[in-house]
Amino acid sequence: MALNATIFKAELTISDMDRGHYATHALVLARHPSETDERMMVRLLAFALNAGDALEFGKGLSSEDEPALWRKDLTGRIELWIDVGLPDEKSVRKACGRADQVLIYAYGRAAERWWQDLKGGLARPDNLTVVELPAEATQSLAGLAQRTMRLQCTVQDGVVWLTDGDTTVEITPLLRRDARGA
Repeated sequence: MALNATIFKAELTISDMDRGHYATHALVLARHPSETDERMMVRLLAFALNAGDALEFGKGLSSEDEPALWRKDLTGRIELWIDVGLPDEKSVRKACGRADQVLIYAYGRAAERWWQDLKGGLARPDNLTVVELPAEATQSLAGLAQRTMRLQCTVQDGVVWLTDGDTTVEITPLLRRDARGA
């Protein structure tokens, strides 16, 4: 018998001074049985950093053909494909061919090594951005995971603070590659 996803609910208040995005989002996250709290919270962080009207969670781990999050236009064209973790080069190239923009949030102890191994092979796509999240920060994010969450996310000058009112996690994302090829 297959295990069902665990449902998490989050009320996420975002104050993103860098993008000028201020909103509260009521989110439902389905955590696949093989997904860790850390990965789920990285998906939530990715949502916070890219929040907008049309951004939605994909099927993620339960489907190879969908990212962790994506934004489509009214015709179904994929404007933004967001993946989290350490996807293989073939998957990243495929995503770059399907979407206008691809954004990878790499995290975990092996993230730096993953990037060093793949950066040469991913030099060509001009629509790819890779952001590395510090392992200590993403592990701390896992500690915020609750079945029902009320979180506040503040973004200023490239630094992110995510808090549940009792615990605050500070994250300084490292831009490894931006869509302009830097």
